[in-house]
Amino acid sequence: MAVTSVDPSVGVLREKSFWSAFLIGVAIMAGVDEIVFHQLLGWHHFYDGSTSEIGLVSDGLLHAGELIALVAGFFLLADARRRALFSPLEAWAGFFVGLGFFQLWDGIIDHKVLRLHQIRYDVDILPYDLAWNGVGLMLLTAGIILTVVAIRRQATD
Repeated sequence: MAVTSVDPSVGVLREKSFWSAFLIGVAIMAGVDEIVFHQLLGWHHFYDGSTSEIGLVSDGLLHAGELIALVAGFFLLADARRRALFSPLEAWAGFFVGLGFFQLWDGIIDHKVLRLHQIRYDVDILPYDLAWNGVGLMLLTAGIILTVVAIRRQATD
């Protein structure tokens, strides 16, 4: 049973539902990146500027951070439900914003600004960059749309 007794004066971006799901979204996307691109496809490590052993350690640190964010997000979500402050719409908004935020952060900051790794090596990288960042932008846009809907709903409640 979803509890939706949210105090409209709190605002979507200050709600535990949004931020708990944001953390979960970041963790899920980091996990997808780690499992699919680092482990199954073996395209890169989180940090490719050193030896393979350092790359594996960096993957382990990313995985540990992802698990911490996932557990913290679920604890915050459980607390919001316990306090009868859980709002499914705000949670979905935060989840999609978290997914898109991680994807774009990784694609722009990690790949291009910090140059920690690329999506793939020894290929034309442009199609991969466009797909990677395009998916991130679509996820973030979906989250922003849900956030706007939640804000408008709170304004009418």
